[in-house]
Amino acid sequence: MKIFVTGGAGYIGSICVEQMLNQGHEVVVFDNLSEGHRKAVDPRTRLIVGDLQKPEEIASALRKESPEAVMHFAANALVGESMTNPSKYFRNNVYGGINLLDAMMAADVKKFVFSSTCATFGPPERNPIDETLPQRPINPYGESKLIFEKILRWYDEIHGLRYVALRYFNAAGASGAYGEDHRLETHIIPNVLKVALGQKEHVNIFGNDYETPDGTCIRDYIHILDLAQAHILALGAPSSACYNLGTGGGTSVREIIAACEKVTGKKIPVVETPRRPGDPPLLIAASDKVKRELGWKPQFQSIEKIIESAWAWHLKHPGGYGD
Repeated sequence: MKIFVTGGAGYIGSICVEQMLNQGHEVVVFDNLSEGHRKAVDPRTRLIVGDLQKPEEIASALRKESPEAVMHFAANALVGESMTNPSKYFRNNVYGGINLLDAMMAADVKKFVFSSTCATFGPPERNPIDETLPQRPINPYGESKLIFEKILRWYDEIHGLRYVALRYFNAAGASGAYGEDHRLETHIIPNVLKVALGQKEHVNIFGNDYETPDGTCIRDYIHILDLAQAHILALGAPSSACYNLGTGGGTSVREIIAACEKVTGKKIPVVETPRRPGDPPLLIAASDKVKRELGWKPQFQSIEKIIESAWAWHLKHPGGYGD
């Protein structure tokens, strides 16, 4: 299949591109490189530098490439930033997304895989979070993704767009060639590994008095290769659907730090600070539906295996992609 990937120079997008190429798909990447990296684009594919907020650029690219499907990763994704600059999130994640859908309709491309988020649910009524729970986001980032999910439903009903929205929390780990290098790094695993690399003095624990076994927040971490496999399986979905992705278990902040110490053999100094506003104690996604309907089988259940892959990549690329 020929697949057009927006945001294919970013962390999740780049590894999904690599895995699709490994499975024999033809892939074209579209990215404005505001967050992504040229060096993260697999040399077996082509990079089109363009911006979804410029309708003519995405329309021209889709018209020229005539793909069979689009996989959409191009979004701003920092919860904190969305609370200070909501305009950026609605312009890129909603307006840019509409431009992409309209360009698809004009080019007669009717298959779409959307990288969504469990942030559309907000603080859940229960864990694990399944697809039946109400979606009540508490920040513009989650709201922008939920708005776009609703737009997808109408494009399906009116234009016959077949879409799959995949919702998840924490992508982690690396493939052999590609890994996590954000210009502003907010994710815990790469930040802990920066301490092990000697690039940071300590890691912060935000809150130690949560209602969890060790007092720190528990989150659901998915290996990036398992995530990529879910996106590839979604290309074959028989009908439009939304799926939550998780490993079924969670890992606390202290457990992440301990696992990083074990994997790296380095002591990780910790500074404990007050809670951040809006951090729920426990967030875990349920994956029963996607396993049942698409046959998704995550291969990496061990947090140490996830961290080992990330550590191997960071050792080879201590400066990230260097751009």
